Amino acid sequence: MFMFPYSQPTSPAARAHIEAQYSLFTDMSRKIFDSAQKINELNIQVAKTMMEETLNSTQQVLVAKDPLEALSVATSQAQPTAEKIRAYQQHLNNIAAGAQVDLARSAESHVPQTSRTAAALADEVARTASEQTEQATQRQRAVMEKLTNPIAPGKAGDGKSQGASQAARAGA
Repeated sequence: MFMFPYSQPTSPAARAHIEAQYSLFTDMSRKIFDSAQKINELNIQVAKTMMEETLNSTQQVLVAKDPLEALSVATSQAQPTAEKIRAYQQHLNNIAAGAQVDLARSAESHVPQTSRTAAALADEVARTASEQTEQATQRQRAVMEKLTNPIAPGKAGDGKSQGASQAARAGA
């Protein structure tokens, strides 16, 4: 876990909550990374296909016998290109939808545990705060008791010596 100099030891409830959150974030990070990897693979495949088709079309335009044939080759590529763009967008939408489902499932599986550990941590904090408040109240009572009764029973000798020193000062 985390180590800070001069820090108090981490309570079991805090440790459990941190571990539950870590598990949630780790799982969600993996899902996001998997989705990013799928998008990257799709982009590489699309780039490769587009480059091959562009080279093929360019070669057909270059070997065309006249400008009309070259224009015909170029326009014949417009419809398939538009369809490929639509297919690419559909693939992106499918990846995004799959990522959303995966993230929702991940959250559903981790949130109950994270909620339980958060509740346990909140209970522990409340209990600790209550104990510390009670201790502070007891210390305040003890201080107030000492202030209101400066000469406690059994310390009568202190009072006599104070009286004797006051009398000595008055006589001097």
